Amino acid sequence: MIDWILAGLCLLSGALIVYHHAAYPLLLRWYAKRHPTSTVRESARCYKAEQQDCTLPTISILVPAFNEEQWIADKIRNLSALNYPKKKLHVILACDGCTDNTVEIAQMTIQEAICSDIHFEIHDYAQNRGKVAVLNDEMARISSDVTALSDVSALISLDALLIAAAHFERDTVGVVNAAYQLCPTGNEGENTYWQYQTAVKQCEASLGSSLGSHGAFYLFRTALFTPLPLNTINDDFILPMQIVKQGYIAEYETQMVALELEASNLKSDFKRRLRISAGNMQQAIRLFGLFNPKFKGIAFAFFSGKGLRLLTPYLMIVCLVCSILLKEHLAFEILLWTQVAVYSIAVCGCIMPQYLINKPISLISYLIIGHYANFIGGIRYLLGFENIPWTRSNR
Repeated sequence: MIDWILAGLCLLSGALIVYHHAAYPLLLRWYAKRHPTSTVRESARCYKAEQQDCTLPTISILVPAFNEEQWIADKIRNLSALNYPKKKLHVILACDGCTDNTVEIAQMTIQEAICSDIHFEIHDYAQNRGKVAVLNDEMARISSDVTALSDVSALISLDALLIAAAHFERDTVGVVNAAYQLCPTGNEGENTYWQYQTAVKQCEASLGSSLGSHGAFYLFRTALFTPLPLNTINDDFILPMQIVKQGYIAEYETQMVALELEASNLKSDFKRRLRISAGNMQQAIRLFGLFNPKFKGIAFAFFSGKGLRLLTPYLMIVCLVCSILLKEHLAFEILLWTQVAVYSIAVCGCIMPQYLINKPISLISYLIIGHYANFIGGIRYLLGFENIPWTRSNR
């Protein structure tokens, strides 16, 4: 009887892992082909003032920054080059207690000719309080129709604001998300993972709304913002999903691109993933209501994507332990050695990163390390270890 229970737990855990990684994306792709999302037509403005400019929404771009001296000048020049009526665009650089030359470089850069037509404000906070505290303070003073949030190290496609404005013509749209892209790196696993995430997010939008945003660049209706608790970790997920809970749609637009300039390394990437994983636990608790079937496709995607991602490390442990206890049976012995082989490849990829140039090894290593971070990060959140202010880390 015990063997049957263990076998059932093992097979159920394995099935959910396979469903999350393979069956769910395939199901999404099948559904998205039959229910394509609406597309928008970008205005062919070409930087020239047009009569319909008066119908475009006012936009404030809020860029929180903490010790970003390497990228702040490029970011300012990128924002200055955006194709949007200058009188309707307002850029706020919120420097959160920077201890480097971020503020000084920003002040010099906004004096350049390319920046002369844009209204820039640099808010230099004396103390580093954390991104969410800065976000809450700044949003209390923003009065534009739409607010855009963007990371310093991400460059925005020049027509992004016009495309977003076309989406906001629909009153039901509360959030517009950009596609996230990495500059080419040597980590094939990371590159492949983000290509996979882009495809999943695009397909999830066909279920009713995309889930969350990426802090690199997204926009939302200013009036729909509600202040976030100061210990919020994944603000770029909780903020847009609070708007979705109000009954609005979050669109995913592949024509809008946020290009990440900053490369990661194994140490900084793992630290970042630990904190994001703690945020996954936090957002599942705070947004638990989204699992309610009344949200239909959104609830399905939230469970299949975010919910199962959070559960996967525990499912992997259950599957491994049950396989060990049932190893006298040939099928479970094969399953056990398969798991050992996969985890060994992941460990080798960490110990000997030079082998990460091999795409299959890199992808396996990136996924397994991600689930390990998911497990540790979730435990850290539950034990109260992830409540520190925003600190500098690559992406």
